[in-house]
Amino acid sequence: MKILLLLLASVIGIGSLYYTHILVEELKIEEQKKIEIWAEATKQLGSSDMTDKNFDFLLKVIQNNQTVPVILTDSADNIISYRNFDSIKSLDTSYLKAQLKMIKLKNERIVIDVGKQNKNYIYYKDSYILEQLSVYPYLQLGVILLFILVAYFAFSSSRKAEQNQVWVGLTKETAHQLGTPLSSLMAWYELLKEETPDNPHVHEMFKDIKRLESIIERFSKIGSNSPLQNENLCNVVENTVNYLRSRVSKNVTIDIDCPDRDIEVPLIRSLFEWVIENLCKNAVDAMAGSGSIQIVILERKNKIQIDVIDTGKGIQKSKFKTIFKPGYTTKKRGWGLGLSLVKRIVEQYHRGKIFVYNSQIGKGTDIRILLPKTKEQGS
Repeated sequence: MKILLLLLASVIGIGSLYYTHILVEELKIEEQKKIEIWAEATKQLGSSDMTDKNFDFLLKVIQNNQTVPVILTDSADNIISYRNFDSIKSLDTSYLKAQLKMIKLKNERIVIDVGKQNKNYIYYKDSYILEQLSVYPYLQLGVILLFILVAYFAFSSSRKAEQNQVWVGLTKETAHQLGTPLSSLMAWYELLKEETPDNPHVHEMFKDIKRLESIIERFSKIGSNSPLQNENLCNVVENTVNYLRSRVSKNVTIDIDCPDRDIEVPLIRSLFEWVIENLCKNAVDAMAGSGSIQIVILERKNKIQIDVIDTGKGIQKSKFKTIFKPGYTTKKRGWGLGLSLVKRIVEQYHRGKIFVYNSQIGKGTDIRILLPKTKEQGS
């Protein structure tokens, strides 16, 4: 639709410009002929064998020029007469001289031989209608472009609104569907804990149940306007990484470089944990189960910088923005929603930015998150 709309607008714009250009050229030729007749009439008026009948006819020819601005000068370019200029401004001789100077740059003069080796000159410029017609197609093209922009933004806004409704509906339904089996799992956990209280597997099962509760909370908060709360960023990242360390390959190391002091950042904790978890899981997949991940947290003047750096296969520069679009994935069984969801959480819920800061094929990728230090208005 976007391409068809652009092509249609281009055809209309180019066609309009071409057709109007033809009309303008034809009108210029007609106006030039009119001025040549006007010049001949002016010349004949000065001849000695002029009859009253001819005089009336030639005078009528001269007076019939009501559109084309003309100036008649002598051989020294002193203005003898003029027609079709602003009646008030024409009272000022400097205005007429300025018009004469401008006309000389645009059109050739018409020479009138008045005898005794004396010559007069006629200078003319395009009529007001012709000037307007010359500008019209560009105005028309501008209106068409404006229409396209308005239509494009309206179409994009409509699609985004529709996508948001799908996201909200999907997340609420997912949270609802997960709630029932989770309640059953909690009951089974309590039963197993009573029967084998010292079983370490039961304790691990409890951790996964708590993780499911966290996931349900994430989905429910995506579909609602949850307020930001000041959280210790290093704690949030460390808790997420500690859970992941025991669930990824032993050949993958995850290190955190965080300042010694606490860094308070306005967050929706459960959603931001999801961001870190998603980025780390993508990094593990990119390293094929072997390599290192480094999470570096830095405090800037007005921003908090978080870099998730891996030693994976890297990303082509042309894909730096594409990887955050819904549906993009390099996995055989992937849905392409993980990084799209991460971008939505960072930018829409936390008023931050996320982007590929650096990546080299075969060496790894650095994905950077920038978060505001304080709650922004409207968040």
